[in-house]
Amino acid sequence: MESTYIQKIAEKLSLSLKQINNVHGLHAEGATIPFMARYRKEATGNLDEVQINDVVEQIKYFSELDKRKETVLKTIEGLGKLTPELKERIDSCYDATELEDIYLPYKPKRKTRATTAIEKGLEPLAKFLFEQGAGDPGEEAAKFLNDQVKDTKEALQGARDIIAEWISENEQARGKVRQLFNENAALSSKVLASKKDEEEAQKYRDYFEFNEPLAACPSHRILAIRRGEKEGYLIMDLNIDKQTAVDDLERIFVKPGQGATSAAGEVKKAVEDSFDRLLKSSIENEFRLISKNRADEEAIRVFAENLRQLLLASPLGSKRILALDPGFRTGCKVICMDAQGTFLHNSTIYPHPPQHEVQASTAELRRLVDKYDIEAIAVGNGTAGRETEQLVRGIDFGKRVSIFMVNESGASIYSASETAREEFPDQDVTVRGAISIGRRLLDPLSELVKIDPKSIGVGQYQHDVNQNKLKEELDRVVESCVNHVGVDLNTASKHLLTYVSGLSATLAKNIVEYRTKNGAFANREELKKVSLMGPKTFEQCAGFLRIREASNPLDNSAVHPETYSVVEAMAGDLGCTVTDLIQQSELRKKVVKKKYVTEKVGEFTIDDIMKELEKPGRDPRSVIEEFRFEETIKTMEDLKQGMTVPGIVTNITNFGVFVDIGVKQDGLVHISQLSNTYVSDPNEVVKLQQKVMVTVMEVDIARKRISLSMKGNKPAAGKPQGGGQRPAQGGGHHPGKGPVVKGGGDKADKPLDPFQAKLAELKKKFK
Repeated sequence: MESTYIQKIAEKLSLSLKQINNVHGLHAEGATIPFMARYRKEATGNLDEVQINDVVEQIKYFSELDKRKETVLKTIEGLGKLTPELKERIDSCYDATELEDIYLPYKPKRKTRATTAIEKGLEPLAKFLFEQGAGDPGEEAAKFLNDQVKDTKEALQGARDIIAEWISENEQARGKVRQLFNENAALSSKVLASKKDEEEAQKYRDYFEFNEPLAACPSHRILAIRRGEKEGYLIMDLNIDKQTAVDDLERIFVKPGQGATSAAGEVKKAVEDSFDRLLKSSIENEFRLISKNRADEEAIRVFAENLRQLLLASPLGSKRILALDPGFRTGCKVICMDAQGTFLHNSTIYPHPPQHEVQASTAELRRLVDKYDIEAIAVGNGTAGRETEQLVRGIDFGKRVSIFMVNESGASIYSASETAREEFPDQDVTVRGAISIGRRLLDPLSELVKIDPKSIGVGQYQHDVNQNKLKEELDRVVESCVNHVGVDLNTASKHLLTYVSGLSATLAKNIVEYRTKNGAFANREELKKVSLMGPKTFEQCAGFLRIREASNPLDNSAVHPETYSVVEAMAGDLGCTVTDLIQQSELRKKVVKKKYVTEKVGEFTIDDIMKELEKPGRDPRSVIEEFRFEETIKTMEDLKQGMTVPGIVTNITNFGVFVDIGVKQDGLVHISQLSNTYVSDPNEVVKLQQKVMVTVMEVDIARKRISLSMKGNKPAAGKPQGGGQRPAQGGGHHPGKGPVVKGGGDKADKPLDPFQAKLAELKKKFK
């Protein structure tokens, strides 16, 4: 890659040239983002996965720009119009939009009013007018009358058409109109009069008469309006002030001090026509695409963050589970599995109407819990979920059995998939669905990787965004989560192994086949015996694969085999074994880290090794906790304004948070109701699967809408679940947001707004 491109990337991302060069080199060699972030910190300068991904995306951008430059140069050269100056401009262009502006005058054109006028021989007249010299336009136009041009009016119109196209293709003109759109564009929408009263149109009624600065319009609003336009209910428009644009263009193209009847007068007419007919629509389409891409990026970011939290949700761990996929008429599917998730039994109970076999169902559940020594029960949260949960909670099993509601979104998609058929060829879709619910409780990550992330239901306008970009980002998130947690080499499915750094679907399949044929892997070194496992692939994947009962304890850690010798040297210098070093903190305290720093193994790597020796193979996910809905509330009709109830965060969007409060319809906590202080991003306050306390503000049964608030409410018992890059915080005031003013009497403490907080800090400095 050109050194200039490297320089541009470094400037854009505020990174060093060395960091960009090293990431580029590693990426070109086939290193994955998780591998670079975890095992090449010295080379990357300790960049995290997000930063490395940003570098990789910029590398892709400039690679594509380079290819486009080649095409543009080849096309212009083929036309015989490539001058040294033009080639220099193209070579030194680093912006895709600017490149297209340079190319526009040379681009093959469809038939336009300008090309028609040129065919009629009017281009010399257009040049005469555009130069705005002396001479009467009408007299000059008379020289161009022929069989195709009947009079001077037609000649002047044709010349203006040519000038209008020249202006629309001019870089400076496009740049000026682009600047006006960037700074002042307004997004407006209105309803089609013929569709206004249709029932389906009512979901867009907030946009029937809508106008807002484009720069201030959030992504979900842009996507909603675009969807309304696509479905034929709305008309969307982007506008700037026409007079301002025309005045600015005239300053570029019209020579001052000439009358309306002069050549300059003709150019003025061409300027206005160019804006109305060509420039405005061209730049508007550009900004439609830009705003769509930005909205897509934001929606994809929200989806990716939600998916990350869901994938990193707390696992129950190795427990024997009974799982229920609830239903009314068709009954509740019951399955039992051992602590490794192996399917043992299935049956169906009918505790709900119309059968209402409560006694028989209760007896069957007791029998199964006793027979399989069940330790936890997973209840799907779909149809009849609350009723089934209450039934189970009312049973005395004679011992402690934990009960969990499990989000079953996507379970039906999995149950009918090829993956499910492959895993359970002899079971029907209902049994497979129940197994998926149980395994989600056991280990959400291992189970959810089998499902298309788009089916999990935590996105925002996910079907409206660029599907290729969405898939690319979601796949990256799944890969990131899998490698963040690590994978048990001897129990992982091929679906999970596919997401391990460096492993393809073929290699994942080969690992499972080797394991089936030869038994469990004894150590990481044995991986090299797997078909197609070369040195480079081993390097990429080994550190992320764990072997629980390995003779070498480092094989069950995130320490990479390439640095085992470092740990062995530490142990040797202390006169102990590697196992001793792991088990005894006093020995680890004696390690002089600087002693083991070399050219290849830097301080970052040594620090990571020491952290890993402290807790080898630790699971970074939080501990799971039980949760119970308010038992007196079962339907929307039970809700009353002012009630405070527990709930679980099920979806996070830019405009707020959806919370399941156990009434089969999630409520919305608008972003303005998340906290007593200003919130710019809901992820600052809550995480997916977090337990929260919410206050009911409004219930609209007809529209199935519940408005909730978290202002002043403390989190429900227990810590937030799910992974993520920021620590989750509950309800009202969050720590670290500035000082608090102490009120008198019984008044509650009021958090300062950002301005007051800054003022208070300044006052302290002058005390």
